[in-house]
Amino acid sequence: MPIAALLPADLRLTIDPASLGFVDTSELIEEPLPWIGQSRAEAAARFGLGMDQPNYNLFVLGEVGSGRSSLLRQAMAVAAAARRVPPDLCYLHNFDAPERPLALRLPAGEGRLLRQLLAQAVKTLQADIPQCLGGQEYKAESERIEKSFKAEEAQAYAALSAFAEARGFSMYREEGRMMFTLTGKKGQALTEDEVLALPKARRLAIEQADQELRAEITRYFEQIQPKERAMNDALAVLRRRVVKPLLEREWQTIRAGLKKQIKDASKLNAYLDAVALDVLDNLELFHGPAGDESRQEALQNMLKRYRINLVVDNGGLTGAPVIVEDNPLFRALFGSIEYQSENDVLVTDFSCIRAGSLLQAHGGFLMLHLRDVLADPLMWEKLRRFLRSGRLQIEEPGVSLTPIATVSLVPEAVDVEVKIVLIGSRDQYYELQEAAPEFTRHFRAKVDFADSFPASADTRRASSVFVAHACRQYGLPHFSAAAVARLLEESHREADDQSRESAIFARTEALVMESAAVCHARGPGLVAVADIEAALQAHRARHDYPEQRLRESIFEGDVLIDLHGERVGQVNGLTQIDLGDHRFGLPVRLSARTYAGEEGLLNIEREVELSGPIHDKGVFILQGYLAGLFAHLAPLSLNASIVFEQQYHGVEGDSASCAELYALLSSLSGLPIRQGIAVTGAVNQHGEVLPVGGINEKIEGFFRVCEAAGLDGNQGVLIPARNRRHLMLDLKVVDAVAQGRFHIHIVDNVSEGIEWLTGVPVGGLNAAGHYPRDSVLGHAQDALLAFRRACQMQEHPKAPRRHFRSSDRSRSR
Repeated sequence: MPIAALLPADLRLTIDPASLGFVDTSELIEEPLPWIGQSRAEAAARFGLGMDQPNYNLFVLGEVGSGRSSLLRQAMAVAAAARRVPPDLCYLHNFDAPERPLALRLPAGEGRLLRQLLAQAVKTLQADIPQCLGGQEYKAESERIEKSFKAEEAQAYAALSAFAEARGFSMYREEGRMMFTLTGKKGQALTEDEVLALPKARRLAIEQADQELRAEITRYFEQIQPKERAMNDALAVLRRRVVKPLLEREWQTIRAGLKKQIKDASKLNAYLDAVALDVLDNLELFHGPAGDESRQEALQNMLKRYRINLVVDNGGLTGAPVIVEDNPLFRALFGSIEYQSENDVLVTDFSCIRAGSLLQAHGGFLMLHLRDVLADPLMWEKLRRFLRSGRLQIEEPGVSLTPIATVSLVPEAVDVEVKIVLIGSRDQYYELQEAAPEFTRHFRAKVDFADSFPASADTRRASSVFVAHACRQYGLPHFSAAAVARLLEESHREADDQSRESAIFARTEALVMESAAVCHARGPGLVAVADIEAALQAHRARHDYPEQRLRESIFEGDVLIDLHGERVGQVNGLTQIDLGDHRFGLPVRLSARTYAGEEGLLNIEREVELSGPIHDKGVFILQGYLAGLFAHLAPLSLNASIVFEQQYHGVEGDSASCAELYALLSSLSGLPIRQGIAVTGAVNQHGEVLPVGGINEKIEGFFRVCEAAGLDGNQGVLIPARNRRHLMLDLKVVDAVAQGRFHIHIVDNVSEGIEWLTGVPVGGLNAAGHYPRDSVLGHAQDALLAFRRACQMQEHPKAPRRHFRSSDRSRSR
């Protein structure tokens, strides 16, 4: 296809506001907002959210701003509404092993009810047990038991006293201890001096009597202690018998108060039985003097064990939970155990267990961002273990590393059924696949959000509905149909495609808000096209300072760019600079020098490590194409250097391959290239011109430089024909083309491009395998053959050399 100049209508897509079918976006408020252009992702999301089998977690991949998070939240909410409400989760005191709290799942809402019922029961017991133990029935029976014991004790003591008196001793009790003293004939207590004054035989008799008395006292205690224990046991049995009906009454109230069928009923019954047994074992703490602070403290510590730690309360839900964890710290995600410091020791109990997002999302959905999870290796490793087992063990990370001792807990691990929705980029997805092969097994539902989608009447209608909903959400003035059409054109510009819209709706939403702000400053009314243009211009002005400074360096002559005339071995290439928040294009001078040698093509950027691998690949392809043109004549004896002049920050990409080839052929042939034309395009080994990215920014960048220098009607760009549908140029460029002050040409093959740039036919091989002498390739052929002869003379200066006769050259025309 010969070089063709594009018409203004080819340079951008223009959308007719009348084709949208509405006057302004207020007419679209009631229409539902669909997944615009994301039918594949929508189907994958519905599939993954609807699968109840394990390991069908969702990995959502796409660009930031594509709606991947917001749309998945909506889909999760819809799916959750159709699911049953999951159970509550409680942690209870373990009376057998307090360091291992028990987990109990109850129907939704029953956990709160159980906590209330048990708290009320404990409060009732605190009041009723002292009354019961202070009642007449209990007092009478306990007095009978105590009286029986005291009678037996008095009888045994009387016998012991008689035994002591028979041996000259007097028995008495002092502060609960058994005491005895030696008495004289008159019954008085003997002093130590009086005892020492007695005859020796008498003292020996006293010692013998003392030993016998002590033995008798021992027998007395051996007789009394079992009876005292029997009394205490009888009193304990009495207390239990009296209090037990109270416990049974309260426990029956609790069981009757729980309205729903409990799956772990046996576990709950076992816990209530353990509580009852603990109460019966500590009844003495309920009854005693009112001022006994130690007893009251012990009672309160005991009652703390009867609390219900409701870590997950689903009583207020109508469907499955939907949790979006935006701050997935270890404690927030997996739960935690809180500690308190007492005497430089960290202590805790079952009531300090806290649930994380995973436990709260049981039976429902949990959304995480992969980047947040990967930021903490410990959190990522625990998440992998959870995905593998499906069980969650709450633990506090790093407690073993604390400088002071701790009292740790090991709460009972629980099964967690949760569907995880992991948000990430494409690069993260494939990197994770390679680094953790089991990852794919756990995330079988891949939800891939497109960056762009084919435009149609339906997608434009849906995009218009999106604008309407944004206006309602943020309280903005509505947009006219013409303004929406301009927004849609900008969406095509973001996608760099006349046939596709951008799926990054965050940019559209930002433009909607900024345009509405301009409209609000202007006055009441609908947002118009002028408001959008003003918002775009203001956005550009906020971000284009680097571009402005680079253009100024061209205007001031610091960066050399020729816009007029012709030069040999020199061409204006087009580059795009992407700063993340702003993209723009600028021309750059490419120059080539050729001379005799055997080193081949030298890429100066590569030699100084200022080029990337894609650019280097493009240069090698260029070298292959050049060899294909001339190597059939003889091995190339060529030294050539190509450089991006005044480029000091690196070059990447192959979009300058055409420009590099044109500069090289110009240097070889000695034919000058028009400097008012800038060139972009990649090339393959067959000379076909391939499309490049950033085509609009590149054209506009060169246009602004030419405009500032003064458009003379001879300036323009030469771009790949395959980039034609990617054109969404600024209206100023379109107007300049319409007025004939700027031109945009397309090319399919580099041979057409060099012919157009030099004004000389490119030339084709004749029957003898030579190019016509007055063609571009013919001139380059002559130069290469001259280089070959020069190299041969260098190697063999005295060897005969063959010269081409004029007749040979004439045959090659």
